[in-house]
Amino acid sequence: MQFASAVRAAPGRAAQVRDPGPYRAPRWLAGGHLQTILPAIAARAPTVRYARERWDSCGPDGLPDGDFIDVDWIADRHGKPRWIEGAPLVALFHGLEGSSQSGYCRALMGALAARGWNGCVPHFRGCSGEINRLPRAYHSGDSAEIDWILKRLAARRPPRLYAAGVSLGGNALMKWAGEQGDAARSVVRAVASVCSPLDLAASGQALGQGFNMLYTRMFLATMKRKSAAKAARFPGLFDALRMQQAGNLYEFDNVVTAPLHGFRDTADYWSRASAKPWLRHIAVPALVLNATNDPFVPAESLPLATAVAPCVVLDQPPEGGHVGFGRGRFTGLRIDWLPHRLLHFFESQP
Repeated sequence: MQFASAVRAAPGRAAQVRDPGPYRAPRWLAGGHLQTILPAIAARAPTVRYARERWDSCGPDGLPDGDFIDVDWIADRHGKPRWIEGAPLVALFHGLEGSSQSGYCRALMGALAARGWNGCVPHFRGCSGEINRLPRAYHSGDSAEIDWILKRLAARRPPRLYAAGVSLGGNALMKWAGEQGDAARSVVRAVASVCSPLDLAASGQALGQGFNMLYTRMFLATMKRKSAAKAARFPGLFDALRMQQAGNLYEFDNVVTAPLHGFRDTADYWSRASAKPWLRHIAVPALVLNATNDPFVPAESLPLATAVAPCVVLDQPPEGGHVGFGRGRFTGLRIDWLPHRLLHFFESQP
């Protein structure tokens, strides 16, 4: 991977990012649903200029199976991927049907740009605005994809490589860290997950009930559209009628996600792809951040301190919703607590 331009970091070390302290929601922003929805639709996320690189099978960084992924980097003033020599690199893995334009991605990438760090958002297959080439797409336990991406980022030899994952991306990242064990030390300095459904069965069941069906229908709308395009490209890949009739994630995963990615059915997929059993095997500093009022992630499904490795920090504030963590007044709602929490955790590692 060649960058068109690079600058050298300024001499000296900037003061450490201040600890933002425990998250506390404004009084007017009450409840897990409001704390999920309003930050997503009303908060002011910074505008971030990205420069896209396609890691294609035709080039030296291409996927070994003939497919491609798109990686969006913080751009320099010329619109090229910005690379500051001597600065840390943070890779952020987005959530289900997310992208580099998701508010939480722009919030973190904006903070990194202001900090003088390097940052990128690797897109899971099919999430960059263009359908990928192969029948497979991405899934919650795609740790092999995480491994491939992180090792190629580490090959650029940043002085420190950190990785964060939001929701689905965080589950896949933590599963990777647990599977790798001590070997992860040679790739990353620390990892973090945000509002991740570490027990996929518990979260899948929660998303199939009551008001949560609002979120489910939102996810299914884009997932079905992409799957219909796949079915048109690969006739007979799965039962397209059953896919369109799926009314929840369990039914959709049973028809599409599970069989396309080597799982027997939804139950097998949710069981084998969950990161929760792997948390005790993690050997690099890890932050696992989950609000206990997250509508997507039942509080009773969250890991206990006795079930994780000593290097895993569990942060479970009572408020925050699902990747919300909004602050300020309604007319100036901000989502800057989360990037400060992540950067403070990363910088606190020896």
